[in-house]
Amino acid sequence: MPKNAPSLDLVRQLVLMLPETEESTIHGAPSWRLRSKLLTCPAIHKSAEPHSLLVKIDPDERSRLLLTEPDTYYMTDHYLNHSVVLVRLSSIDRKALQALLKKAWQFVSET
Repeated sequence: MPKNAPSLDLVRQLVLMLPETEESTIHGAPSWRLRSKLLTCPAIHKSAEPHSLLVKIDPDERSRLLLTEPDTYYMTDHYLNHSVVLVRLSSIDRKALQALLKKAWQFVSET
């Protein structure tokens, strides 16, 4: 992973700045939740690329991200039926990650 790529420590920091969020675990990996609902976690399924993050997101927003930024956002068949997008941490900067996590927070807060 590139030296300046966001780490899980940065993900943790950014998520926990959002209201009512908490850290948990899923399949032995860290995860972050809003009122017990998943917001984000490392994408640990074997179909995901290494150093990827799974982020809950509105399906329309996912489509837009996949179309406009395919080097950063992607999907695998395993996740197609879920309201998530996979993020290559090596291809996203802090500002974009923070904006994405805020969108995830808003989406999860409305579900």
